[in-house]
Amino acid sequence: MPVISTSAVRRTALGAAGAAVAGVGYASLIERNAFVLRETTMPVLPTGSSSLRVLHISDLHMTPGQKLKQQWLRELDRLEPDLVVNTGDNLSHLKAVPAVVQAMGGLLSRPGLFVFGSNDYFAPVPKNPLKYFKKDHRRVYGAPLPWQDLRAAFNERGWLDLTHVRRDLEVAGVRIATAGVDDPHLQRDRYDTVAGAPNPLAELRIGLTHSPEPRVLDRFAEDGYDLVLAGHTHGGQLVLPGYGALVTNCGIDKSRVKGPSKWGEHTQLHVSAGVGTSPWAPYRFCCRPEATLLTLVAAPPKRPLSEADRGLSASEAVAR
Repeated sequence: MPVISTSAVRRTALGAAGAAVAGVGYASLIERNAFVLRETTMPVLPTGSSSLRVLHISDLHMTPGQKLKQQWLRELDRLEPDLVVNTGDNLSHLKAVPAVVQAMGGLLSRPGLFVFGSNDYFAPVPKNPLKYFKKDHRRVYGAPLPWQDLRAAFNERGWLDLTHVRRDLEVAGVRIATAGVDDPHLQRDRYDTVAGAPNPLAELRIGLTHSPEPRVLDRFAEDGYDLVLAGHTHGGQLVLPGYGALVTNCGIDKSRVKGPSKWGEHTQLHVSAGVGTSPWAPYRFCCRPEATLLTLVAAPPKRPLSEADRGLSASEAVAR
């Protein structure tokens, strides 16, 4: 057997340690602040509809001193979206409400919808990162956060709170039926309060939830919503090339941890990878912080069933 010298082992160990330190430094100092706007087109509107531009923001995890993040968010108003959707976890500090409101800037003057997440209600606390790999780990809640003040500020500027509420609105000439639930991650969702088919006169039906838990997504899909928007996952936050996200921190599979996907036969899902991180886990790797500009367009007309398809079951026809 070949003899490996002690010096060679030491050099290998030092190299591995150096690479680990460099990776942590990159994830915490560079990528965590490398904000990016992602643009996605989603075909969810009726045939003949004009397009609708929706800015999806989530998981700011704001603290008062995060000036770079605040400035980047303020600049998003230049996109002139038709609608702004915020899916929660705005706060990470008792005094962060003014920073969030100022960072939203002109976006608060545009039509907006929101629901809250766990880190609007409770401050983040230090935890063992390995707990994210256990879905049934015991949750520890931090100090209560001033979510009522944030809700009042959003409402005062005209944004609509969809927490266990159904609301209809018109944006850029499109009639929209909306509904939302409180954070499923905290077991606060009460879907029965908004259950049932949305307004049949609506041209678009949007559901909101902070955490994209399958039990909630299933209910939105069953009720006929075209699009469900969620956050919470941070896109996995740590993503390994060739493997993907290590965890989703909720019940969805890793293939849906961020971006658009289909949920059921009719409903489209969009999960934001979010803008921030917990102050106790300030790093991202291969998963840049983001907001998303969704361009909603008309869905292509459905292909009529052929004579051959008419003899198949519904599931067989879809598979074809």
